[in-house]
Order: sequence, then C-alpha cells, then structure tokens
Amino acid sequence: MNKNIFTTKSKKDAGNCEVEIIAEISAENLEEYKVKALKSLGEKISLPGFRPGHIPEKVIKEKVGEMAILENAVEIAIDSSLIELIIENVPNFLGRPDISITKIALGAPVEIKIVVTTSPEVKLPDYKKIASKENSKPAEKVVVEEKEIEETIEQIRKMFVVPQKEGEPKVEPVLPEINDEFVKKLGAFKDVADFKDKMKENILKEKERRAQDKRRMLVLDGITEKSEIKMPKILVESELDKMQAQFEDDIKKSGIKTEDYLKHTKKTWADLRKEWTPDAEKRAKLQLILNKIAIEEKIEAPKEDVEKESKHMQEHYKDVPPERIKAYVEMILVNEKVLKFLEEVK
Repeated sequence: MNKNIFTTKSKKDAGNCEVEIIAEISAENLEEYKVKALKSLGEKISLPGFRPGHIPEKVIKEKVGEMAILENAVEIAIDSSLIELIIENVPNFLGRPDISITKIALGAPVEIKIVVTTSPEVKLPDYKKIASKENSKPAEKVVVEEKEIEETIEQIRKMFVVPQKEGEPKVEPVLPEINDEFVKKLGAFKDVADFKDKMKENILKEKERRAQDKRRMLVLDGITEKSEIKMPKILVESELDKMQAQFEDDIKKSGIKTEDYLKHTKKTWADLRKEWTPDAEKRAKLQLILNKIAIEEKIEAPKEDVEKESKHMQEHYKDVPPERIKAYVEMILVNEKVLKFLEEVK
C-alpha cells in the first residue's frame, strides 16, 4: 500500500449513512507529486521544436502555469494515496467517495472534502418468529386443471402454424394436428399421452415454484415491515442501474431501439427511474436483510459451488470481470440458502 500522506482534520456524520471527512496534504508532501505532474503534462502538450515528453520543466511551467501543475499534482496524490485515509476513517465504506478540493494555493496545505457512504445498520425483528407464523399456515393446494393443459397445447400448436404461401387467398391459419408423429418432433416424447403427462408435470412445477415464491415474499414482507434500516441512496441508485440495464436489454431483444421507445412513451430515463424508485428501494432493503440473516445464522455458500457456477457464467459473460461474477454468484447462492432456512423454521 502507498503511504498515507493525507492528514484528517475533522470527521462528522453527514446523515443518511454518509460521513464527511476534511483532510489536508502539506505543501512539502506535494513536492514529489508536482514532479509527477510535470512529467504527465509534458507528455500531453506539444510545442514546436520539442519532441513530446522531452520538453524542459521551465518551458512546461511557462506554458501551463504553476497553479495548473499544483492542481494536477493534487489529483495524482488523491488517486494514489487518499484511499488509505478513507479506509482508516471509514473501513466499511460503500461505492465511490465524493471528493472535492476546498482550499488550494501555492506554497500552502491543500484541503480536501470527502463524503463517504457507510454500510447501513440493519436492525432485524424476530425473523424466526415471523417465518414460523407464516410457515404454520396451510400451504396453498396446487393442482393442474385439464383446461390449463389444453390451453398450453393450443399455444404450442400456434407456434407451429402452417405458413401461407404468397399469392394464395387468405384463409384461416392451419394449426398442426396433435398426434404421435408431431409430439415426437417436439422432443423425447413416446406419444400424445406421454406428451400430455410431461406437459402436466411442467405446469405443476411452475405453479409450485410460483406458490413457493409467494410464500417466501410473505415472510420477507413481514420481516421488512418490522426491520429498521437507514437506506443509503447509493444502494438505491445501484439497484436502479441494474433495473435500467435489464430494461434496455429487454427492449433490445424485442427489436425496438431504446430512443424510439422513450420517444413513443414521451418519457426520459429520469422519469422511468423515478417510477422504479420504490421497487429499487425494496430490492435494496431485501438484499440487506438477507445479508444480515446470513451473518446472524452463519450461512455461507460452499466454495466449490461458487467456483463451479462462476466458471459456467464466465463462459457466457466473457466481458464481465471474474471477481464481479464470483461476487454475484456467491450472493445468489447465499440468498437461496437463507430463503430455504426461513422456509424450514417451525
């Protein structure tokens, strides 16, 4: 790690899970960074008669001025050393700190203001009691009606509608007949009866999954309602970023340009993000609650499972840094283990 050349002058609670730090760096400590600044500026500017990177310091100073060199030196010092001071003052900080230079003058200490978001305190209710109460209620009976099977089969038939040849008079679409020959083309089905059995099984599994999700949300809603959490705006913004990225991807898959969609709906991204904010806050809060329960109950994801799933995801998302994929996979696996833990509370 780099040495900490910044000195903390003050630190205070700025509210909403933010801490404000006032720090300074002496003129003496800035000297080594002024040398780096001169070199950096010398590589960027071009002057007649000089090769880039070979301009004398005196000429650079005359060209850009002492203040520009000082400002550049401060920026280099911040990039290379300020993180040490932040970790020293707020070890559990989140996201990128907001940094601004508040006092700067030649030959004098430079003062900097840093606003850092801290991990929020999460006060949970008796989550086991809430889960137990919800789990004691009779489970919703899940059945598959014959009508549901027929409707699903009808949707499949429409997917394989016989195309109409060009020039032919318009007639009603011709749907394929559901017979043994047709269902064998769809997959490993023996006959129509086997196809319908598998269809019923799939519909049942999907309905059971939805029922499970519903029960889980009732437990989580009960825990959330009685939890005390000061929600940092940075976490809500992070959720909004994810929602926007997913929304853009969905629009792209439907063959519509994002700008065309916004124009048609007469909305901006700011409008949409405002609409999504309540959901983003709920999602961020739920994740904090799941994280806290995982810590309380010492729930972890097996390393071998994280490695296996991460490797699989990396094959499909080659542009995403491996550490981000690993963190995401670990979060998903831990979340699932927490949800199963809550389901089993009696």
